[in-house]
Amino acid sequence: MAQSTQRVTEAFLQSFAEAFNAHDLTAIMAHMTQDCVFQASAGTDADGQTFTGQEQVRKAFEDVFSTFPDAHWGHAKHFIVGNRGFSEWVFTGTKQDGSKVEVTGCDLFTFQQGKIAVKNSYRKNRQQ
Repeated sequence: MAQSTQRVTEAFLQSFAEAFNAHDLTAIMAHMTQDCVFQASAGTDADGQTFTGQEQVRKAFEDVFSTFPDAHWGHAKHFIVGNRGFSEWVFTGTKQDGSKVEVTGCDLFTFQQGKIAVKNSYRKNRQQ
């Protein structure tokens, strides 16, 4: 859902969350700038792993849905201050091997021109 104005709203972030829960990659990417950046929670770097641009970011999200076919971000709460915002959520998902994940996390956002320019994700590392 593209914003018609330059201002991002909580409804826009809820629409983004709903697109994730629908596993709708086209809708997800419509919320993000062409030169968007996704910083994943996990990876070899201190910042996790960074994906840049629509193609890389889309592929990263495809990989999440492949790893967790039932991925869901529930209980979302959204907050916006100027060109920054964050969303809190509870992630649940089942891996292909049947192992289940349930953790709290958040996304920190930077907005440009009414869309998400940076999505920096954090989630708890729950020991099983």
